[in-house]
Amino acid sequence: MNHHPHWREPSTITASRVYRELSLGDRRPNLFIIGSMKSGTTYLHNLLASHPSIFMCFPKEPSAFVEPDQLRTLWPWIWEQGYWRDKERYLQLFESAGAAKILGTGSVYCTHLPLATGVPERIHRFNPDSRLIYVMRDPTERAISHYWHQVRWHGEHRSVSSAIKNDPRYRDVSHYAMQLAPYFEIFPRDQIKTLTFEELINKTEQTLTEIFRWLNVEHSTAWETVPSENVTPETIDQRWGFGLLSGLRNKNRVLRVTIDSGPESIRRFALRLGSRKVAPSRVDASNTADYLRPLQQRQTVELTKLLGREFPEWQTLYAR
Repeated sequence: MNHHPHWREPSTITASRVYRELSLGDRRPNLFIIGSMKSGTTYLHNLLASHPSIFMCFPKEPSAFVEPDQLRTLWPWIWEQGYWRDKERYLQLFESAGAAKILGTGSVYCTHLPLATGVPERIHRFNPDSRLIYVMRDPTERAISHYWHQVRWHGEHRSVSSAIKNDPRYRDVSHYAMQLAPYFEIFPRDQIKTLTFEELINKTEQTLTEIFRWLNVEHSTAWETVPSENVTPETIDQRWGFGLLSGLRNKNRVLRVTIDSGPESIRRFALRLGSRKVAPSRVDASNTADYLRPLQQRQTVELTKLLGREFPEWQTLYAR
């Protein structure tokens, strides 16, 4: 069994040669959606999967290239699935790809610096011919959406203002230039496709056509309409007090087993007692946006220099 950092090829053979030699019996993914979190990556994954020449794996984010200890902290459930443990288990995700030219996967934790490090190097070592797609969203809206994701799934109990001001992960994931820079240092630029969430939503057909051309697959193929997923719901249960125990349950396997072995009626009562209904759209996040705006405008100048384009579609960032 090959443990992480995993699947190192023999030093006497180049990685590109190994990939070519194994391409028939050991088909490896050659497309990675590397983020950004809360920027439509699931929507893009499903759109690409509708193309007959593209196979997108399930689960969508096996996260096999995230360092295991870091992954265990970031996403305990997918860590437990163990796709990072050995190459054979990981490649089983692509066994039903058939004759598909493009084998796709990815994870938003591929661009989660500084909490997830070394991912570009591991992907490059695994397949240096990989193509990478990075989706960016208005960084202010993305950070706030990230917060509500954490409230919904990971027991975030602080106010939106307190959480984003005091927890750098909400700001760091929106620092797109910082997240992209390590990939540009390793991969040729023509292997990295960047786009915005706003382009994907408002110009879906044009954006998909550009991606299909870039992947060198038939670009006139009709693509299926797919529903949006992981959209922030109208109301969310925000935990506090006893409800925080449920959040800790998701992070600790022993605690999870202990809680789950108890009577269901008690578990439900404790959850109701320790949570409250919150409507994200009714929570005033204007002060948070004002706090983020000058920082993220500077970061977007950095991004503009890196990519050679501007982002007029980011209306919250520019207070339009």
